[in-house]
Amino acid sequence: MAKVDGKLVGLIGGAAASLLIGTVAMFEGKSNEPYRDIIGVYTVCYGETNVQMRRYTDAECRAMLSDSLAGYVQPVLAINPELRGHDNQIVAATSLAYNIGVTNYRRSSVARKFRSGDWKGACDAILAWRFAAGREVRGLARRRAAERDLCLKGL
Repeated sequence: MAKVDGKLVGLIGGAAASLLIGTVAMFEGKSNEPYRDIIGVYTVCYGETNVQMRRYTDAECRAMLSDSLAGYVQPVLAINPELRGHDNQIVAATSLAYNIGVTNYRRSSVARKFRSGDWKGACDAILAWRFAAGREVRGLARRRAAERDLCLKGL
């Protein structure tokens, strides 16, 4: 992944920003051309759904991902300020929120367990988010297992 800079680094630091971008990019994959995702939502670049659906360059996709992730880190830290300074846990939580949306993250047992101090339980609760359109998706199960493993590091 290219050099990480900007707002994301200011929010969580360079090491966590690089880890977050690499993690999300790996699981989202990249398509410079718009396509329909597994549930039929138009998507482009690294899982972007709320942008103009057109062809983007690699540089535009990377910049968009960094900007978008900053927009997810902020609400995740507002919901779970206790994650500040815990790189692995903020990366796992933000990767989850990026994929399921901030509203779902806010309502999740993951967020609730972090707030209550049950950090291991929060990490384990990530595994519940492996379904799309009512069925378990192998790619989501792999992503959630990796997010959980990352979340548990350093606890």
